Amino acid sequence: MPDPQMVDPHDVVMTGENSFIRLSDDGGKSITDRVSHWRVLWSPAGQGHALFIESPLTGKGPRVYSDNAGVARFLQRTIEALLYKEFAADSLPVIDAEFERSGNSLSTVEERVFSGEDEIILSYWDLMPPFVLTMPPGAMNRPLGVYSTFLPARGAQLSVNGVAATAKVFMQDRFGRPASSCCLAWSETWTKP
Repeated sequence: MPDPQMVDPHDVVMTGENSFIRLSDDGGKSITDRVSHWRVLWSPAGQGHALFIESPLTGKGPRVYSDNAGVARFLQRTIEALLYKEFAADSLPVIDAEFERSGNSLSTVEERVFSGEDEIILSYWDLMPPFVLTMPPGAMNRPLGVYSTFLPARGAQLSVNGVAATAKVFMQDRFGRPASSCCLAWSETWTKP
């Protein structure tokens, strides 16, 4: 029997985390609050954090927070353009922010983002069994591939400056695995041919 391929043949675009929260008032037919949280451990733009958010809690239109504007712009050009085009607009100002995580993956995880004016908290709890998402370049007609460990949350909350979003997490199937609209996506690597 031949040896299995031990090294992925594609080039690494970035590696780190891309956890997300998507909340809805109608079971997922429409999204009222959308957040994409990045912890970049390696990319050609360096490392750092970025938070893309669109929510009634932050006012009209998307916002971008980061501790490395170059990383935020890199994510906009390469990956967010594939995931949610509104987050990819380079006309969005990058708001300087600090990022920290608390909790653990066996109970509750909180990601906190602090800027000069805002405090944003993403909370995830009642985590479901993890699974590994494997999508090589070309899957779903995307030029980039992604490999990620998803920890879906049955419970999640977005709060901005002490006010919590009222929309809810909704359950959804992800390629045959039970999941939700709010996931910790850790050990995430994006690749290109």
